[in-house]
Amino acid sequence: MIKFSPDSSAIVFSGIDPAGLLQVRNIPHIDTAYSALISIVQQPAENDSSAMELPFPGKLSLTDSTVVFKPSTPFVKGRSYEVVSYLNAKFNNAVMLFSGKLNHRVKPEQAILKR
Repeated sequence: MIKFSPDSSAIVFSGIDPAGLLQVRNIPHIDTAYSALISIVQQPAENDSSAMELPFPGKLSLTDSTVVFKPSTPFVKGRSYEVVSYLNAKFNNAVMLFSGKLNHRVKPEQAILKR
């Protein structure tokens, strides 16, 4: 699950598979600007057609069962952020196997969070 922290100063990733947590633990203090595991992109404002989607840099920290993204600059109130996480990414599951909908790509967990 991807959501803002109670004070909206960080993004919390919970329900992470132990293998995903181990993957992050092996790369301490990872900067998300160079990470293939988690990507945070600030969406342009609704009335701003000239703005671009920009990566939102920050650092990852770990607790016992969650990964916390702390941005380099605070999240802007009223802005949306696209979050893509490969921490719980999987190729397929049993339902997809039996329904014939197998996919050859890894599907990340995605969310749009509005501050």
